[in-house]
Amino acid sequence: MKEITQDLLNSFRSPAFPGSFFLSFEGIEGAGKSTQIIRLKTHLENKNFRVLVLREPGGTPFGEKMRQAILETKTEITPLAEAHLFAASRAQLLSEVVLKELAVPNTVIICDRYIDSSLVYQGHSRGLGVAEVLNIHNAFPLNLVPHLTFYLRIGVETSEKRQKMRNAPKDYFEAKGVEFYKKLVVGYDLVAELFPNRILKLDAEVNLDEMTMRITEVVDNLISHSRSDDTTNDEM
Repeated sequence: MKEITQDLLNSFRSPAFPGSFFLSFEGIEGAGKSTQIIRLKTHLENKNFRVLVLREPGGTPFGEKMRQAILETKTEITPLAEAHLFAASRAQLLSEVVLKELAVPNTVIICDRYIDSSLVYQGHSRGLGVAEVLNIHNAFPLNLVPHLTFYLRIGVETSEKRQKMRNAPKDYFEAKGVEFYKKLVVGYDLVAELFPNRILKLDAEVNLDEMTMRITEVVDNLISHSRSDDTTNDEM
């Protein structure tokens, strides 16, 4: 098993486009990512930001076809194959969409899942190794990570209840059962510890409105501090 070194962790950085921001949401099924993404999009658009919402895998014609192929398959895919498939989709998304759109001032990209899903699902829960997944991404542009990631944390029981309420067919990962979900929660907690300055772990068992207020407050602070830093740099 490869080692997670500080040099490896330090090789990951956020895109440098002043005035634009890259955000992501993570969590197991039923955490409320979709709801909070929609609310944050509305909040930012009211502040005159240009907001793009993307999903992983997906976001490009290539990525969407890969998403369908993976999530609808009835055949077991090896963890290594999964990791490379998701990395391929991610590389295309970065090159085709993310980097081009962030170059437009006053843009916010919100991604429903990103690298942390690969670290948790394939790296930890599927046993490939978090370091292995990090190494797969240790090349430009795959070493680019969001400025801020919201990890909406819920327990497995809550996830099961919310999935039953939705009554939607289970995809490739959702069908793996309770034990797999328990591994996912542990994996997300571990990854949040690896990137404490980027990943904000939030208790998603609380009221939806409370969660929204916390998320918008944190994003507003991120924007405010960024603008303050830009002003300081301009004056130097």
